[in-house]
Amino acid sequence: MPYSWHQESGALRLRAWPYRSLPRKGFVWFIAITAALLAVPLLGLLGTMLLWPLLPFLLAALAGIWWAIERSYRSGRTQEVLELSPDRLRLTRSDPGRADRVWDANPYWIRAIIRPGPVEQYLVLTGDHESGREIELGAFLSPEERESLAPELNRALADLRHPR
Repeated sequence: MPYSWHQESGALRLRAWPYRSLPRKGFVWFIAITAALLAVPLLGLLGTMLLWPLLPFLLAALAGIWWAIERSYRSGRTQEVLELSPDRLRLTRSDPGRADRVWDANPYWIRAIIRPGPVEQYLVLTGDHESGREIELGAFLSPEERESLAPELNRALADLRHPR
């Protein structure tokens, strides 16, 4: 699961991040294999004038693939951190190139619900009487991950309200 729970100095912390199926090592292999496969048609053209008109297009294709995967890695640095303490709930969303967005609430009133929304298994934190807002949590998680996170989060909120 691309989220984890940690207990730190009296506060419970949830950190969620997008799943990335291609690690950096796999990226290197993918680019190397793609470059090799793009070079295969050029082998027959070595020593001819046809090599030079084709070479810029093949290099542009390789550069485009590189750029697209690097952009995906940049978006993968997005993360959400939810800090739960008996008197305050704080959700911080960090996106690359943007200022952090922070939402504070009293955890006593908050609950996590799954409801119909713009994505399947839309997970929101709701019930804050101070601001009356609903905040989406884990937009980058899969529907199954959001579905399993909701009861975990509600258990953590219930433990804050009624410690054992």
